[in-house]
Amino acid sequence: MVDTPRELGYRDTHEWVRNEGDGTVTVGITDYAQDSLGDIVYVELPAVGDELDTGQEAGVVESVKAASDVYAPVAGTVVAINEALEENPEIINASPYGDGWFYRLRVADPDELGDLLDADGYLAAVEEQEAG
Repeated sequence: MVDTPRELGYRDTHEWVRNEGDGTVTVGITDYAQDSLGDIVYVELPAVGDELDTGQEAGVVESVKAASDVYAPVAGTVVAINEALEENPEIINASPYGDGWFYRLRVADPDELGDLLDADGYLAAVEEQEAG
C-alpha cells in the first residue's frame, strides 16, 4: 500500500498539497506517482514568480520509464522551488512527502483548498484510475 498522509490535500493528477498556514502551500507528487514512475532521473520545476492557474502544467518529472507533467493543484504564485531536485531528482523516490517537495505557492484563493481531495478521496480516485 502506498503512503498517503492524512494531513495533506490531493488532486487526482497525483499532486499533494501541504497547507503551511501562512497563505502558502507546498506541492509535490504522491508516493503512488513516484512509485508508478520508477527511478526519477530529471525534474523540470516552475520559476519563482510564475503565476499558475489550477490545473496548469507546472513542471515535468522524468523517470527511466516515462515523462509525466506535474500540474498546479491550486492557483497561485510560485514563491520557492526545491533546487536540490535539479541535481538529485532521486530524492523524490526516497522522500516524496519530505525532502522531495517540488515548489511552494502563495495561494490566490484560500477557498480553493477546500476543493482538494482528502486521503480517502485520493485513494478512491487511484483505484478508479487503475480499474480503467
